[in-house]
Amino acid sequence: MKSQIHNYPENTRKMVRKTLITIIALLISTIIFSQTTISGKVTDTKGEAIIGANVYLEGTYDGATSDDHGKFAFSTVETGIQTLSISFLSFETKTIVDNVSKFQNLQIKLREDVESLDAVIISAGTFEASDNSKVSVLKPLDVVTTASALGDYVGALQTLPGTSNVAEDGRLFVRGGNADETQIFIDGIRVFTPYTPTTNNIPTRGRYSPFLFDGITFSTGGYSSEFGQALSSILLLNTIDEPDQEKTDIGIMSVGASLGNTQKWEKSSLSFSASYINLAPYLAIFEDKNEWKTPFVGAQGETVFRQKLNNGMLKFYAAFDATKFELNQEDINYEEGIDFKLNNNNFYLNTSYKGVLGHNWTMSSGVSYTYAKNKTGIETTEINDTENSAHVKLKLKKRFNSRFKLSFGAEQFITDFDENYKEDTIDEMYGFNNNITAAFAEADVIFSKNIALKVGVRADHSSIFNSTDIAPRAALAYKSSKNGQFSLAYGNFFQNPNSTILKFEHNLKAQKTSHYIINYQYVNDGKIFRAEAYRKDYDNLIKFDGEFETFATNFESTGEGYAQGLDLFWRDNTSIKNLDYWISYSYLDTERDYRNYTTAAQPSYATNHNLSIVGKYWIESLKSQVGFDYGFSSGRPYTNPNTTDFLNERTKPFNSLSLNWAYLLDQQKILYFSVNNVLGFKNVNGYQYADTPNLNGQFSRRALTPAADQFFFVGFFWTISENGNDNQLNNL
Repeated sequence: MKSQIHNYPENTRKMVRKTLITIIALLISTIIFSQTTISGKVTDTKGEAIIGANVYLEGTYDGATSDDHGKFAFSTVETGIQTLSISFLSFETKTIVDNVSKFQNLQIKLREDVESLDAVIISAGTFEASDNSKVSVLKPLDVVTTASALGDYVGALQTLPGTSNVAEDGRLFVRGGNADETQIFIDGIRVFTPYTPTTNNIPTRGRYSPFLFDGITFSTGGYSSEFGQALSSILLLNTIDEPDQEKTDIGIMSVGASLGNTQKWEKSSLSFSASYINLAPYLAIFEDKNEWKTPFVGAQGETVFRQKLNNGMLKFYAAFDATKFELNQEDINYEEGIDFKLNNNNFYLNTSYKGVLGHNWTMSSGVSYTYAKNKTGIETTEINDTENSAHVKLKLKKRFNSRFKLSFGAEQFITDFDENYKEDTIDEMYGFNNNITAAFAEADVIFSKNIALKVGVRADHSSIFNSTDIAPRAALAYKSSKNGQFSLAYGNFFQNPNSTILKFEHNLKAQKTSHYIINYQYVNDGKIFRAEAYRKDYDNLIKFDGEFETFATNFESTGEGYAQGLDLFWRDNTSIKNLDYWISYSYLDTERDYRNYTTAAQPSYATNHNLSIVGKYWIESLKSQVGFDYGFSSGRPYTNPNTTDFLNERTKPFNSLSLNWAYLLDQQKILYFSVNNVLGFKNVNGYQYADTPNLNGQFSRRALTPAADQFFFVGFFWTISENGNDNQLNNL
């Protein structure tokens, strides 16, 4: 069918064609002339052109990328107020909101993304052990697969620089500080009694199983103002947020048995771990130097319940353990030895919440309660201690932007300690009540991807001393290259004396240290190197007269001291296939004038040189992981009463080589062997001298040696889970 236009006269047809052409031309010219050209140049803060930056109007398809000179240009028909977005990898995205007519010849500077993976982090004094950390010196797996640790997270941390080897004690001694100067926190809340009680020459262990933790932060100095009442160090243990599946772990060991289980629901989960330890069968085969009347027996249980809420996570953590033993220990002044017995019950409850409040506010809060009961018998003396302690904490954090964050909070420490001392006709009660109220504030200022600053202040008010201590702290980090960075840290730290002092004397001051730290860290392709130099100055340390702390002792806060040194750490898990190893070395120079010291001297627990070499090798053909740990420490000071010098002689160096072997019978069944001090080094921890001289006018002595030169361990570990791939290799 032909078009009707052909029915019109020729003149009419020409007129219609002209009209159509004119209309189309007008439409095209209207579109062309109503478009706006958006143009500009994208550079970094140094003025260098950024090539390939993405520039576009939000909500449209209009945009372009910057060219080799950083320039861009594109057209749009949009009008009025619009949002122009400019982005590029590893730089902060920038948005400009204005009338589109003003988006011409723009000079746009993008700032580096300070939250990128290669951004600077403040690392002075801090070791991270977390799968979520930007830089982990250790992984959670390492904490329990280190040969000498025997499944104790404290034992694994003793292979890091900054710690001194005090083999007969078992606790953390950090940078010249005694073990009381290190405090332990679970989910940010204080643990008042973190170690099982013990006696002389028998090392203690951490109370809590690594089964429930997935992150550890070990700070050897210069730590955040959020944490107080610790002169030297803090250890943060973080419980698992979200278990990946339901499972059951069963362990049968040469020293006892263990059981663990995890149940998981849509928004909640429950995990528990229980263990029973009895050394009687082991000691029947491998006798040690003690005369055991009741070998060590311990039962332990802990659980974590997690509940996801709309804007956060609520956790309940509870742990209970009970231990008892009785033995007769050799003593140079008592021919029959000294009878010692101990019965302990300990309960710890921790509730914590972390959540988002909105408008970039977050909240962390928690409360813990500790009940500890010790019944100690030394010959005819009975000492019964009871401690009730609590910690309440609230922390708020505001993220103003990626470059400025502010956190602040308050907390309360409550301690009620009582002791009943009975000896012959003596029946005395001692104790104290102490409330410490603290407030803290801290700001994180990130100037660029290469420079970051953390500055804070803390105030602690002690009711027992009726005094307030103010502690400023600061840390600065500078990224000097793609893989290397420097950090500096400074801070003041306060801590009340422990219960052995406060139960007798309240008219004292909080002890104080000042930390100065410089750190260099290099991280690249599975390799990490750290070097850290530090200085610590001590003030207000406790001095007393007499041999021991008693009700008749005179105490005062006039002691002082210093500690300085160098810590080195190297780890490599990529250079040799299937081999992961680390080497740590510490040099420590320290002296103190405290306790009943007659002059300033290096304490008997401090060692000048400490070396650890730890390795783990996976043998695919044998389905086995083998590990080794060599530890060396220089001699420790002791006083020889046959001379006039004080703490001026040294024991011989400490040496120990430990080995372990984990063999996978199948994917979920493991046979595990370990032996500490496999070469049988005869280590000496110090000397005990007689109270009176012999006929020759000399004080006789005996060497203080480990109760056993070696310790053997055998275990079978079975995991039952839905996917059939999990095992307990990370718990060994």
